[in-house]
Amino acid sequence: MNSSAAAATAARGAVLPMPVRRVPTPLAQGEAPLWISRLFRHVGWRHVVVAVFVLLYPFFAPPFFIFQIGAQSLALGLIALSLTFLGGYGGMVSLAQMTVAGMAGYLVAIFGTSSNAAISLGWPWWLALAFALTLATLIAAGIGWLSVRTEGIYTIMITLAVGVAFFYLAQQNYTVFNGFQGFSKIAPPVIFDLDLREPMPFYFLVLACSAAGYFFVKHLIRAPFGIVLQGIRDNPRRMSSLGYNVTAHRVGAYAVAGFLAAVGGVLMVWYNGRISPGTVGTGAMINILIIAVLGGMRHPIGAFVGAIVFVLLQNFAIDLVDRERFNLVIGGVFLAIVLFSPDGLLGLWQKLRMRFTTKGFGASPGHVSPPRQRPHSSH
Repeated sequence: MNSSAAAATAARGAVLPMPVRRVPTPLAQGEAPLWISRLFRHVGWRHVVVAVFVLLYPFFAPPFFIFQIGAQSLALGLIALSLTFLGGYGGMVSLAQMTVAGMAGYLVAIFGTSSNAAISLGWPWWLALAFALTLATLIAAGIGWLSVRTEGIYTIMITLAVGVAFFYLAQQNYTVFNGFQGFSKIAPPVIFDLDLREPMPFYFLVLACSAAGYFFVKHLIRAPFGIVLQGIRDNPRRMSSLGYNVTAHRVGAYAVAGFLAAVGGVLMVWYNGRISPGTVGTGAMINILIIAVLGGMRHPIGAFVGAIVFVLLQNFAIDLVDRERFNLVIGGVFLAIVLFSPDGLLGLWQKLRMRFTTKGFGASPGHVSPPRQRPHSSH
């Protein structure tokens, strides 16, 4: 009997080991549960520093910086986060995100209370808010259903056409949207004797909504839906051949982004106390795109970084240039960042950090690593 026959005979007579079933062991004293470990696995020292700063910020900042800078930046960042999710992880650049936000703001004014009692229905704030967010999310899904059948510049043109059409509808319709005057005296509610019109309570409201939207997006991009969406972004034909419904996932992404934009739109209406067609104009739609690109389309936190830079320039650029030339400053900053870092400010930060890390901890300039030799084949 040769060696191969003996090995086969031995294999037939061998007893294969049974698969071992892993039994969860009880937690040791002081050991955190698994879900808590997964939750804080990606939390670093810089995240802790940012969290402490935004929580303590209203306690040492003046009311102007709490309300005008902090709250406005977070609300605009939440709207830009919806575009970051669509463009960065879905590969779909939509210019209609401010349109969806404006629709939610108009619906809050129509269903709730405002200066125009002849149009506003006067519903309780929680009911008006629920209907506004629901309808705005459905409208966003409808916009997605129209635009996902195209790609690239055609998607941008369709969403831009939807935004411009809604702008002229709101400007020319007086029965529902009150024309160019819009609605005013739209105030946030008072909950348990907590007046959300005050700078500090309103800041914490916007901070809670923005943090919830950020962590929701961070979780969703690691969930099966987000992973499939990123696969569709990279190669939709291959994902379709694997059995995934490309259109359904893209429309679902538009619905998720629409909900985020709707929440940000309601916060912006409460922040301004009014809404008019100028809120959903072409300039406002482009501003959301600028904010998302400034921060970095591949980073969810980049939407808020871009919003902070945009709001600071909006408020303090007039000290350097004329008010009429504010757009020139924004355009110059936008052009410089796009030229030097296509991935926005966070991409530039990562490049600088990698460069300094390499210089500090890498090999010395005069050291050359020897080339690695390939192992010889045994046959």
